Amino acid sequence: MNFHWLTFLTEEPAAPLILPDSVQKANFAQAVDKLMHLDVQAMFSNLASQTMWILLKLVIALVIYFVGRWVMRRIVRLLDLAFEKRKVDLSLRSFARNTVQAIFIIVLLMVIVQTLGVNVTSLIAIFSAATLAIGMALSGTAQNFAGGVMILLMKPYRVGDFISAQGQSGTVREIKLFSTVITTGDNRTIYIPNNMIATAIVDNYSTAPLRRVDWTVGISYGDDIEAIRAAILAQLATDARILKEPAAVVWISALADSAVTLTVRAWVNNADYWNVFFEHNEKFYTQLPEKGAHFPFPQMDVHVKHE
Repeated sequence: MNFHWLTFLTEEPAAPLILPDSVQKANFAQAVDKLMHLDVQAMFSNLASQTMWILLKLVIALVIYFVGRWVMRRIVRLLDLAFEKRKVDLSLRSFARNTVQAIFIIVLLMVIVQTLGVNVTSLIAIFSAATLAIGMALSGTAQNFAGGVMILLMKPYRVGDFISAQGQSGTVREIKLFSTVITTGDNRTIYIPNNMIATAIVDNYSTAPLRRVDWTVGISYGDDIEAIRAAILAQLATDARILKEPAAVVWISALADSAVTLTVRAWVNNADYWNVFFEHNEKFYTQLPEKGAHFPFPQMDVHVKHE
C-alpha cells in the first residue's frame, strides 16, 4: 500500500480542466496579434495559386481519362481485327476482349489517381489488402473466373453452340469473365456461372454435323407390322432432308401392355433436327391410320356384379 501511495505522490499533476484567467488572456492576446498582422493579400494569392493548380490537375486527369478511353477502344478494335484475320474462336475473342478492357481500366484509374497527387504505392498496398479480403469473401467469383479459363482451354462448347446444362437449354451467346450467357428457344437470356457449368455435365448438340432423329409409335396388337413399316419408310424417303446413308430403320422395340411399340430412327443434318422431328410426328398421326395402323390407349374394363 505504501508503494502505491508513493507512486501516486511522485506522478506529475494532470493539466487543469479550466485554464487560469492569466493564461486565457495571454492566448487571446496572441490570437489577436496574429489576426492583426495577417497578410490578406498573400493569403488570397496563395489560395488562388493552389486553386489553379488543383483545377489544372483535374483538367489533366480528364484529358488522360478521355484519351485513355479512346486508346482502349482502338486497342480492342485492333484486337478484334487480329482475331478475325486469324479466325480465332468467338468464345476466346469475347473472353480476351473483356479481360483486356478490365486490365486497361485498372491501369487508367491508377494513372489518373497518380496525376491527382495520390500516393500510388500506398494505394496499391491498400488495394492489395482489400483484394485479399474481398477475394476471401468472394471466393466464388474467383472460381467463376477460373471456370471461364477452363472452358476456353477445354472447349466443351463455343459461341453459337446449342447446349443443355444446369437444367437450362439454349444457344451460347457469349462467354464472359464470370458467366456464360445463353439464349433459350423462347428468347430468354440466362446467365450461368462459369464455375457451375465448368464442373457440370454439358450436353452439346452442335458438335457433330449429323444427328439421329428418334420417334416412338405405338400400334395395336394384330396390326400389319410389315405394311406399317413400309408406309413409314416410304414417308421418310420423300423427305430430302433425311439422309439415305445411314438408312432409316423401323424396329419393334417393346411389346407393351396395350400396344406394340415401334422405334423409328433416321439421320439428318444438325440444323434440320427439330423441323424433321415435329413434321413427321404429325404425319405419322395423320397418315398411318390410312395404312391400317390403330393407335391404342390404356383401357380399363369394369365388371359390376349384382348380388
